[in-house]
Amino acid sequence: MSRPASPDVPGAAGRSLSEAPATAEALMRARYAAFARGDSAFLASTWHPSTRPADVGADDGTQWRGLRVLDTVRGGEGDDDGLVEFIAAYRLDGVRGEMRERSRFVREDGQWLYVDGVHLDPLTGAPLDLATGEPLDPATDAPLG
Repeated sequence: MSRPASPDVPGAAGRSLSEAPATAEALMRARYAAFARGDSAFLASTWHPSTRPADVGADDGTQWRGLRVLDTVRGGEGDDDGLVEFIAAYRLDGVRGEMRERSRFVREDGQWLYVDGVHLDPLTGAPLDLATGEPLDPATDAPLG
């Protein structure tokens, strides 16, 4: 079932972003809401320092329109790592699109942090090359063709 997130509702579940999310999925939903509001400070504070870019850059003109969580592996209150796969709908320059990602999270010192993610084809779930948008071979991560 689709669980749309609202940029007007922090954390997509009525949770204040000042509260530490208890699960990887809750952090992913809070980060989605932060992207929708352009809250770069929250995104930076919840991004693992080993993979955090120098400029998080949350406000690029993208209008985030909805969120569907497709799968969660681990990431619960008793876990130290987890995966969350989701589709986020957006509009950019008047064009609608969807971004599908399988995100990796870790919990350190009681706080969930986003580590990285693999972008997937919104329809097939196949991994995509971030630079070109072309499909990758799931077994080797090499470009197909």
